[in-house]
Formats: sequence, structure tokens, C-alpha cells
Amino acid sequence: MDTQNPSAPPRGSSPDPGAIDTTVSRSGVVHVNVRHTSHYTVIGNHLAQHRKLSLIAIGLAVYIQSLPAGAQVDIKTLTARFPEGEIRIAAALRELEEFGYLERTRKRLPSGQMVTLTVSYNQPGVSPTSAPEAPVAMTESAPVYVPPAPPAQDPQQLDPEEHRPAAAILADLRRHEPRLLLSERDVHRLAPAVTAWLERGAAPEAVRRTLTASLPPDLRHPAALLAHRLAELLPPPLPAVPSGPAPLQNCEACDRAFRSPEPGRCRGCATSGALLAA
Repeated sequence: MDTQNPSAPPRGSSPDPGAIDTTVSRSGVVHVNVRHTSHYTVIGNHLAQHRKLSLIAIGLAVYIQSLPAGAQVDIKTLTARFPEGEIRIAAALRELEEFGYLERTRKRLPSGQMVTLTVSYNQPGVSPTSAPEAPVAMTESAPVYVPPAPPAQDPQQLDPEEHRPAAAILADLRRHEPRLLLSERDVHRLAPAVTAWLERGAAPEAVRRTLTASLPPDLRHPAALLAHRLAELLPPPLPAVPSGPAPLQNCEACDRAFRSPEPGRCRGCATSGALLAA
């Protein structure tokens, strides 16, 4: 005999708004559930009600889990799909990596092209008992099929020279706050976000103060907190520095000083000269 679910609505029934019993709860949400028969994705409450992930990260995880195998999930594609900017999308992806919902690794194809392989886990830490096909890893160019694998142990490959100052700031945080002890992999993940701060004129000490100030007493996931702060508190680009006044020049006609980028005559002598020529 099949096990019945007494909370499930009858199949094919449509909710009657006038029949909703609002006396059950005088406040809070009242659910009107209709059974899905197509075009739906099963999402665990461990994701939908995650205590540490941001709303952007939860929504992005739901979107990625709803995609077909081989869909593109690189930052450029996601930024074109959603109104959130590149910084917020990148931070959300790092959050999902931090809690095991995504795994991204850099691989070299036989052709020599470097691609990013992304594996999405709908339930981190649980191995599938049976699967008709291997999980699909999306790349920046084409889908690549890979077998299930544990989270990558090697740090993400980055340009060491480009992100060296940012990596030094992140690695040095533990000297100022012991709870901000980051793994080498976390340093590599967060370095591009810190580089964005430095490129916008933020001093290393200002970045350090922002990342170490007012930490929560029950800090459990320092990398996720730093990723959130780096994305949400990113300063705007510095405005263009106005050029200074033109240098002083001596008029070739009257020897009076005037400001001009090039030597020549002052405005009065230039005007009188033009009138005489006319």
C-alpha cells in the first residue's frame, strides 16, 4: 500500500482564494500549494533556509540547480542574465563553494585551452547512491563531463603577480585578528576581490580595517564573511583628478605675467595685435 501524504493537496484541484483558512494563524505566511507536474526543481530546505548563505547565494544556487546539463554558469553569463553586478555574483559563487554547493576547478583541455569546470551539488556532503550519468561540469566554452569528485584541494590558479599584494593583505589578517585565519585556497579565492579595492584607490590599511572591524562573536566561516564584506562595501572608483592651473608665462610683447600652457602673448596684447592687423 502506498504511503499517503495528508498534507498534499488533491491532484488537479485549484485553490479557492475565498476558501483559504486564515484563522489558523493571525500573522505570518499562509501557504497555497498546488502540485507541480512539469517544469519544477526539487530544492532541499538545507539550502532554502540556510543560516549562513546570503539571499543572493541561495537564489543563485536554486537557479543553477534548475538548469539543464551543460548550461553555462560562468560569471559573464550570470551577469548578463541577472541585474546583480559581477562583484555580487562572484561573491555569491564563492559562498556556494565555501558551503559545498559548487566546486570550480581550472583544467587544461587536450587542445591546450584553459576552462573552468563547475560541479553543482544539490546536497553537499552526500554521495549519490545511484545516478544514470556522471555530474556535468559547465565550462566557459563548452560542456565537459567529469566523474564525481571531492572538493578540489589545490588553490585556484591565478596570476601571482597581479594578485600578490591582495593575497599578502589576506594572509596577514590573522596577525590582527586570529579568527581570520584563512586557508591558501581561500586566499586565492578572495584575492581578486581585494585587488578590485586596491585598483579603486583603497589603501591596504583601509582594506584591513574594513575586513577586521566589528566581527561577530560567533564567527564560524571567516572566508564567507570576508567575501560578503568585499562585495557589499566595495568603494566607488576615484573621480578624475582635476588638472592644476596653467603655468605662468611672460608676455612676449609687454613682459607681463599671464597663465597659459604655451609661451606667447597675454590676452590684451593678442587682442590689440589682432585689431591692428585687421
